[in-house]
Parts: sequence; structure tokens; C-alpha cells
Amino acid sequence: MLDCGGIRELGAVSKNCFIAAAASLPLAAACVAAPGGLGALERFRDCPECPLMAVVPAGSFLMGAPKAEEGWDEMEGPVHRVTFAAPFAIGAHEVTFAQWDACVAGGGCGGHRPGDEGWGRGSRPVINVSWDDARSYAAWLSRRTGESYRLPSESEWEYAARAGTTTPFHTGLTISTEQANYDGSYAYGSGPKGFFRGRTIPVGSFEANAFGLHDVHGNVWEWTADCWHWDYPNYEGAPSDGSAKNSGEWECSNRVLRGGAWNLNPWSLRSAERTVYPSRDFYNVFGFRVARTLEP
Repeated sequence: MLDCGGIRELGAVSKNCFIAAAASLPLAAACVAAPGGLGALERFRDCPECPLMAVVPAGSFLMGAPKAEEGWDEMEGPVHRVTFAAPFAIGAHEVTFAQWDACVAGGGCGGHRPGDEGWGRGSRPVINVSWDDARSYAAWLSRRTGESYRLPSESEWEYAARAGTTTPFHTGLTISTEQANYDGSYAYGSGPKGFFRGRTIPVGSFEANAFGLHDVHGNVWEWTADCWHWDYPNYEGAPSDGSAKNSGEWECSNRVLRGGAWNLNPWSLRSAERTVYPSRDFYNVFGFRVARTLEP
């Protein structure tokens, strides 16, 4: 692991080091080396109890899935290009119970202590949280750090989850229960069947993708910032700049989730898979990860 002026992956990151790294500028002491060789600094924390964040580079990608992809649904089209003019940061992991409990201890999250189904807390992803709950955590994190934390847009989420891939999963054309937490009673494509754990598992149990994100396939559904339009349940009229659909005609009492969950078959874990629920709903398959705006 490389050093950045004495600052390592699990430490706080100075603002100058952070900004330089996000812009891929050379540093006297380079920061954390990341999967895929993306640049000087890829992962950081803004405080000891804060989520580990991965810096995602600027760029563009084709969002959605082609009709030929197994498991395709009309909600995943039409495939369209989305361009990110600047880098942004997104959680390397889903927010954990330990991080949520730190929010409650710090006077945030409305004092809500969601149940863990008896599976354990600590490094497992927080569950039984609504979109409103997830937003309250991001708001507390922003107050705690003075930085701009929020939920990722759908396009930010998919861009970060794909990490440069165009296949159904960042793992390739198929996936296994050695790579993600889902119901392995089913197989995808030519992939193998596996096993069914029947619950969440600690975050980071599997290898990260090329952008340094873990668990984008399975474990828990992840809330995004985007509203839903029941009249246009696809990408008609969707932004092309990476922003969220959260105003105008969009029905904002319902929000989009991504990534699939521990109780689902593998085609529900694809990078393009989407589902929608009312923002006040909470279940033991709902969690989230946060995003952070990077100041120029």
C-alpha cells in the first residue's frame, strides 16, 4: 500500500491530497493503489466512523441492457450513453450496521435502530431501512464531515458497478456464489449453481471490481436518488449527464433500487437490473451505499 503524506487507505485524507488525486495529478507521495490502476488515490475515509469511499473517474458508458441479455426487462432500455464530466466518490461497501449505529450514537438518523433479523450487526450491511432513512444517514454524514454526501444517482451507481465492463456482471458473462451473495439454487447462462446462504453477509467478503467497489451484485438492494415515472418505466427522458431523475414529471414517492439481494436469483443481480418501491418501505433486503460530490 502506498502512502500520501502519512495518510493511508483507512485514515482521513487531506483535502489537497484528495483533490489532486481525484484529478489524477501527480503527487509527491502517491495515495492508495487501487484495483485496475485508476490513479493516485482511489479510496479514502473522511472520519474514522465514515464509510470507505472509492473515487470513480470521469468518463462515459452505455447505460442499460440489450434485449439479448438473459433476464432483460423493458425497464432496462433503451440503452443510452451517459457522460460524467467530473470524478465522484461512492461507497466501496454498502453502509454497515456499525456505521449506522455510529450515526444514531452521534445524534443522527432520527435515533432509528433498525432490526438485524438476528443475523448480527457490525460489518453486515444495514437492513430494514427506507429511502428516507438512507437520506437521513447521508445528511448526518454531511454534517459530521462538512462534505457533500448523498445517495448516488442510478447512472452513477451503474457506471461504478460496471467499472468499465459491458457484460451482465462486472465478473463477466456469469457469476457464482463464490463471487456474490444470492440464491445459488439458480444459475445464470453457462455459470454454475451454488448455495443459498439465506441472509446477508459482512461487506467486502468478495473481491472488488476495477473501481474498488464490493458487493454491487447481491447482498442487499441499494437505494438510489432517482424517482420513478409509472407512465414511462424505462429510460425515456432520462438525463445523460449522470444526474438523478428527481423533479418535474417523475413520481418521487417511489424510488429506484439497484444490485439485487441475498434472496434473489442471479439474473436479478445484473448491473442493469432495476426495481422500484415506495420511499417509506423497508425490508430485510433493503440497504444502501452513499456517494460524495468532489469539489474542484
